[in-house]
Amino acid sequence: MSHHTTTDDRSGPPTPRAPLAVLLIEDSPLIRRSLTEAIEALGPWRVTAFADAPHDAIALLSAQAFDAVIVDLQLKRGSGIDVLAWLKECGAARSPGAFVAVLTNHALPTYRERCLQYGVHHFFDKSLEFDRVLDALCDYARARI
Repeated sequence: MSHHTTTDDRSGPPTPRAPLAVLLIEDSPLIRRSLTEAIEALGPWRVTAFADAPHDAIALLSAQAFDAVIVDLQLKRGSGIDVLAWLKECGAARSPGAFVAVLTNHALPTYRERCLQYGVHHFFDKSLEFDRVLDALCDYARARI
Protein backbone atom coordinates (compact mmCIF):
# COMPACT_ATOMS: atom_id res chain seq x y z
CA MET A 1 0.00 0.00 0.00
CA SER A 2 1.49 3.32 -1.01
CA HIS A 3 1.42 6.23 1.33
CA HIS A 4 1.32 9.67 -0.14
CA THR A 5 1.55 12.78 1.94
CA THR A 6 -0.36 15.98 1.58
CA THR A 7 0.61 19.37 2.88
CA ASP A 8 -1.79 18.80 5.80
CA ASP A 9 -0.06 15.59 6.90
CA ARG A 10 1.85 16.54 10.05
CA SER A 11 3.01 12.97 10.75
CA GLY A 12 5.58 12.95 7.92
CA PRO A 13 9.26 13.70 8.37
CA PRO A 14 10.10 17.13 9.78
CA THR A 15 10.96 19.87 7.35
CA PRO A 16 14.64 19.63 6.48
CA ARG A 17 15.43 23.13 7.73
CA ALA A 18 13.87 24.64 10.83
CA PRO A 19 13.31 28.39 10.66
CA LEU A 20 16.30 30.47 11.68
CA ALA A 21 15.72 31.98 15.11
CA VAL A 22 16.15 35.70 15.81
CA LEU A 23 16.45 37.41 19.18
CA LEU A 24 15.34 41.02 18.80
CA ILE A 25 16.66 43.37 21.50
CA GLU A 26 14.63 46.55 21.05
CA ASP A 27 12.63 48.60 23.55
CA SER A 28 10.16 50.29 21.18
CA PRO A 29 7.06 48.11 20.67
CA LEU A 30 6.36 49.91 17.38
CA ILE A 31 9.82 49.27 15.93
CA ARG A 32 9.79 45.73 17.34
CA ARG A 33 6.52 45.00 15.50
CA SER A 34 7.62 46.47 12.16
CA LEU A 35 11.02 44.74 12.38
CA THR A 36 9.40 41.41 13.24
CA GLU A 37 7.05 41.67 10.25
CA ALA A 38 9.89 42.63 7.91
CA ILE A 39 12.19 39.85 9.19
CA GLU A 40 9.53 37.14 9.03
CA ALA A 41 8.56 38.22 5.51
CA LEU A 42 12.09 37.21 4.41
CA GLY A 43 11.13 33.53 4.61
CA PRO A 44 13.57 31.47 6.66
CA TRP A 45 13.61 33.77 9.69
CA ARG A 46 11.38 33.80 12.79
CA VAL A 47 11.66 36.26 15.68
CA THR A 48 11.44 33.69 18.46
CA ALA A 49 12.14 36.03 21.38
CA PHE A 50 12.61 39.67 22.23
CA ALA A 51 13.98 41.68 25.12
CA ASP A 52 13.88 45.37 25.99
CA ALA A 53 16.64 45.40 28.61
CA PRO A 54 20.20 43.99 28.64
CA HIS A 55 19.72 41.59 31.58
CA ASP A 56 16.60 40.08 29.95
CA ALA A 57 18.50 39.64 26.68
CA ILE A 58 21.45 37.98 28.42
CA ALA A 59 19.10 35.63 30.30
CA LEU A 60 17.53 34.57 26.98
CA LEU A 61 20.94 34.17 25.32
CA SER A 62 22.12 32.05 28.26
CA ALA A 63 19.11 29.76 28.02
CA GLN A 64 18.84 29.11 24.28
CA ALA A 65 20.66 29.35 20.97
CA PHE A 66 19.78 31.93 18.33
CA ASP A 67 20.88 32.13 14.70
CA ALA A 68 20.76 35.93 14.78
CA VAL A 69 20.76 38.67 17.39
CA ILE A 70 19.69 42.22 16.51
CA VAL A 71 20.61 44.77 19.16
CA ASP A 72 19.49 48.34 19.73
CA LEU A 73 22.10 50.29 21.73
CA GLN A 74 19.68 52.54 23.63
CA LEU A 75 17.42 50.34 25.77
CA LYS A 76 14.91 51.05 28.53
CA ARG A 77 17.23 50.04 31.33
CA GLY A 78 20.81 50.00 30.19
CA SER A 79 22.69 49.66 26.93
CA GLY A 80 22.92 47.12 24.15
CA ILE A 81 26.71 47.40 24.59
CA ASP A 82 26.32 45.20 27.71
CA VAL A 83 24.76 42.50 25.52
CA LEU A 84 27.57 42.80 22.95
CA ALA A 85 30.16 42.46 25.73
CA TRP A 86 28.40 39.32 27.02
CA LEU A 87 28.21 37.88 23.51
CA LYS A 88 31.93 38.41 23.01
CA GLU A 89 32.74 36.77 26.38
CA CYS A 90 30.25 33.89 26.50
CA GLY A 91 27.97 33.99 23.49
CA ALA A 92 30.08 32.02 21.04
CA ALA A 93 29.68 28.91 23.16
CA ARG A 94 25.87 29.20 23.11
CA SER A 95 25.32 30.35 19.52
CA PRO A 96 28.47 29.67 17.50
CA GLY A 97 28.65 31.67 14.30
CA ALA A 98 25.47 33.61 15.09
CA PHE A 99 24.74 36.72 13.04
CA VAL A 100 24.95 39.81 15.27
CA ALA A 101 23.80 43.24 14.08
CA VAL A 102 23.38 46.59 15.78
CA LEU A 103 20.42 48.68 14.61
CA THR A 104 20.41 52.05 16.36
CA ASN A 105 19.34 55.68 16.18
CA HIS A 106 22.74 56.52 17.69
CA ALA A 107 24.92 55.60 14.72
CA LEU A 108 27.86 57.70 15.81
CA PRO A 109 31.41 56.76 14.74
CA THR A 110 32.40 56.22 18.39
CA TYR A 111 29.59 53.67 18.83
CA ARG A 112 30.51 51.99 15.55
CA GLU A 113 34.14 51.69 16.74
CA ARG A 114 33.03 50.27 20.08
CA CYS A 115 30.83 47.68 18.36
CA LEU A 116 33.72 46.65 16.11
CA GLN A 117 35.80 46.07 19.25
CA TYR A 118 33.11 43.60 20.34
CA GLY A 119 33.34 41.82 16.99
CA VAL A 120 30.15 43.26 15.49
CA HIS A 121 30.54 44.00 11.78
CA HIS A 122 26.90 44.84 11.02
CA PHE A 123 26.16 48.33 12.35
CA PHE A 124 23.15 50.12 10.88
CA ASP A 125 21.44 53.45 11.39
CA LYS A 126 17.80 52.69 12.22
CA SER A 127 16.43 55.72 10.40
CA LEU A 128 18.53 55.40 7.22
CA GLU A 129 19.60 51.76 6.89
CA PHE A 130 16.60 49.74 8.13
CA ASP A 131 16.60 47.68 4.90
CA ARG A 132 20.31 46.91 5.10
CA VAL A 133 19.83 44.75 8.18
CA LEU A 134 17.27 42.74 6.18
CA ASP A 135 19.71 42.39 3.27
CA ALA A 136 22.42 41.21 5.67
CA LEU A 137 20.04 38.62 7.18
CA CYS A 138 19.23 37.34 3.67
CA ASP A 139 22.93 37.01 2.84
CA TYR A 140 23.57 35.16 6.09
CA ALA A 141 20.63 32.77 5.53
CA ARG A 142 21.85 32.00 1.98
CA ALA A 143 25.28 31.12 3.34
CA ARG A 144 23.71 28.80 5.93
CA ILE A 145 21.39 26.85 3.61
